[in-house]
Amino acid sequence: MAVAAAIACVAILLPFAYLVVRVAEDGGIAVGAIITTRSAVLLARTLAFGAVVTGGAILVGVPLAWITTRTNLAGRRVWTIVHALPLAIPTYVAAYAFLGAYAPRGLVYTLGRLIAPIAQLPDLTGFFGAAFVLTCATYPYVFLATRASLIRLDPSFEEAARGLGLSPGAVFRRVIVPWTRPAIASGALIVALYAISDFGAVALLRVDTFSRAIYLQYQASFDRAAAAALALVLAGLAMAVVELDARTRTRARYFRIGSGASRPGGAASLGRWQVPAQMLLGAVALFSLGIPLAVLAYWAITAIRFQADFGRLLTASVGSLQAASLTAIVATLAAAPIAIVSARSSGRFGALIERTSYLGYALPGIVVALSLVFFAANYAFWLYQSLGLLVFAYTIRHLPQAVGTLRAVILQVNPHTEEAARSLGRSAVGAWRDVVLPVVWPGIWTGAALVFLTTMKELPATLLLSPTGYRTLAVLTWQAASEGFFAEAAIPAFILVVASIPPLAILLRGESSGRPVGE
Repeated sequence: MAVAAAIACVAILLPFAYLVVRVAEDGGIAVGAIITTRSAVLLARTLAFGAVVTGGAILVGVPLAWITTRTNLAGRRVWTIVHALPLAIPTYVAAYAFLGAYAPRGLVYTLGRLIAPIAQLPDLTGFFGAAFVLTCATYPYVFLATRASLIRLDPSFEEAARGLGLSPGAVFRRVIVPWTRPAIASGALIVALYAISDFGAVALLRVDTFSRAIYLQYQASFDRAAAAALALVLAGLAMAVVELDARTRTRARYFRIGSGASRPGGAASLGRWQVPAQMLLGAVALFSLGIPLAVLAYWAITAIRFQADFGRLLTASVGSLQAASLTAIVATLAAAPIAIVSARSSGRFGALIERTSYLGYALPGIVVALSLVFFAANYAFWLYQSLGLLVFAYTIRHLPQAVGTLRAVILQVNPHTEEAARSLGRSAVGAWRDVVLPVVWPGIWTGAALVFLTTMKELPATLLLSPTGYRTLAVLTWQAASEGFFAEAAIPAFILVVASIPPLAILLRGESSGRPVGE
């Protein structure tokens, strides 16, 4: 298992090898690009932006996960799908949609005028506007990871707390949050890495961060060394974020010692808070999903009136589904040994393996893609412009989503159950397959769903690595939107959302098929 984890992490380090080679080609230019006042300002702004977005995602995602799993909320399953769907909307599409909605005579402006006279809406561009859009797009990472962990939590802990007279709010603060800390941390880590590496939304909303600077440097192809140097700084920032996450974790156990409850826990009654809870879920869904979809629907209807190319859309849909499905399978298989080693090993090797797995997610997609182009052109030409190379790039980018959720649920499994199985004659693989695997299914399904959803909207790697003639919905959306054809971009963007519903339904079915982890 350790060997498999090490092999997966070596593959992840390929983009960094490419950056080192580029920087070594012209060290003077690289150092000059780093040691500037502008680089210091970019670093501070990127750190602040990542912190604001991550904090917002936690404040939104954790309460929603608790409400949809541990209360008698009406329509919990529907609300779960609704609050996972924002992951299917590319951030650059969400930014376009919000800019259109907030424009004069836009959706938000028009609805606001119906409520009260409005001369001008607050400017959505800038630091806080971009942070708001990114929070709306990324809180599902925390929501889904926390939800999968809550489903596995032994209900006897909450019952004991309620039996001692604690209110539902106190149970949430003193039982739920401490015991779901690994899941919350894994989701927050993904959000932080996503925020510091995102380009589309921050560029459209006029926020100058490291990722935008890297893209601009790569566009000036004569200065690749400076771009590589900035990318290495971003990678260092990602390593610092991962290290901070590791240092803030406790050494607490997240499994029950002794026999657990093989039954679902009783749902906390919301009582008079039923309506406020529904209003909260509806308000979050309005901004994260309702407004973008309403704008996309308007643009899509406009495009259909002008005879959209449905044959091209079908080809792109098949291409997106094929690439996303293969990546979800490969990433989940690659994540398993990494998650097992990092969760079960208390030494430096396990920590190093886990931290390395997150690094590919912090680099902009164009850096990962260019590194693999360099690798294929020089060492494996038979892979160049193949679907396999594209899936490899996707896996490097989105592996942390599978690792984080799977590791969180493995931490909730008592390792003594594996030891007991092995003492009865099971092999290590057999014990994991028969004892642990049925328990961690929710984490596997959640990780695979997250990889699938985010791969569907991946853009830079697709543009550079896809085989000749290979189209995806993300590429069609970007090509139309970048040329100002918002109506034409709306149809493939809308299909992205619709195509995300089946895997989310499978995710929910997989969540309900497991059993609590206290056994």
